[in-house]
Amino acid sequence: MKFVFRVFFKTLRFVLAPLVLLWEFFTTPKGLVRTPELQGKVDAECRNLALYQFKTCPFCVKVRREMRRLSLNIDLLDARNDAQHRAALLEGGGKPVVPCLKITDVAGNSEWMYESADIIKYLHTRFA
Repeated sequence: MKFVFRVFFKTLRFVLAPLVLLWEFFTTPKGLVRTPELQGKVDAECRNLALYQFKTCPFCVKVRREMRRLSLNIDLLDARNDAQHRAALLEGGGKPVVPCLKITDVAGNSEWMYESADIIKYLHTRFA
């Protein structure tokens, strides 16, 4: 029975993954236009952020769309296909759940933020 469920969900992911990526492609918002100086400051602040994500996760797509809307250049780290990123997510955040935003302060301390709604709220508070 476990085999049947595993095959069912792998097939479901195989069918839905291209649809999720197409949906993301066609619904991508235009980015916020800033002056070059202001965008440079935003980019500098974004260097301390990293988003652990899966390419076809709907909640990750939601966060990536908001990042594009706010014109944020945050590193995207694939926690599904890259074992090092998955291990870092598990070690630092404590659980292999995506999306997860890693926020590093100037002292080098890291905070791990889960839940797409919380991440979007944080990004709007800091960059909108």
